[in-house]
Amino acid sequence: MSGLFALIDQIAIGIYILIGAVVVWNLRRLLVAQTEYRATYFELERNIWREKQGASLTRIVLALQFALVILGVQQVIVPFFRTEESLSGQLAAQVQVQDAEFNTATPAPVGDAFDIEPVAPFDDSDDTVLLLTPTLTPTPVGTIIPNAPAVEGCTDERAQLQVPANGMRVFQPIVVIGQAYTDDFSKYKIEIKGPSTNDNWVAPNEVGVPAREMQSLYQFNPATYSQGEYQFRLVVFDVTDTIVAACMVTIYISPLPESPTPTPLPEGGAGGPVVPTATPQP
Repeated sequence: MSGLFALIDQIAIGIYILIGAVVVWNLRRLLVAQTEYRATYFELERNIWREKQGASLTRIVLALQFALVILGVQQVIVPFFRTEESLSGQLAAQVQVQDAEFNTATPAPVGDAFDIEPVAPFDDSDDTVLLLTPTLTPTPVGTIIPNAPAVEGCTDERAQLQVPANGMRVFQPIVVIGQAYTDDFSKYKIEIKGPSTNDNWVAPNEVGVPAREMQSLYQFNPATYSQGEYQFRLVVFDVTDTIVAACMVTIYISPLPESPTPTPLPEGGAGGPVVPTATPQP
């Protein structure tokens, strides 16, 4: 539906010209009918010219009402859809997970105001003490699968995908980033094909506003699809509903990676106290 309103907005000037021509033509017919109505004295002819006046006036009123409808689409409906798409992109951008440096506050030094007895350092010369180091469970490394099928299209700047990248492993909602536009733009679609779609293209999203630079296009949620290899593409259409540009990459929908967890340490022990030590960072 948003694509229809965008099309009306693009061709509104031509519609106004046609409406103006209809109004002028019917206004001329109305003036001719009024002149003939005044000039004749036969009742039958007067009735005919009276009906022609009413028909011309009706067509003029309908044309003006249609012009008001087109104006309402331009001034109310199209700005509403554009604002909604902009807000959706901003909300989607806020959920992006970005790596950042994590800093914690340094506690203030403790003065002599607290009566704290010093703790004797541990004597590690005792061979009976067993020192254990927690180990981490394996965690998948990297989000790009090597040797993925080559991209298709993506050579036309009118349809470009930055995220997801080709061979990307997708296990949580991601913001699709790219650009999609053309001179006679009508809409663009985000389409996906794979095991959950019976190898048929389905379009979870369709937008009628062009994106002339790299920006958020859509938030893709893999939770509704089964695991496996999928083709993911961006398709741009013109006003004739013809594909003018496309960009297709391969993604792999997989379960969420496991978080590293420390191996439980045994309690007690016959050989003396058990002292865990931190694993040094590589």
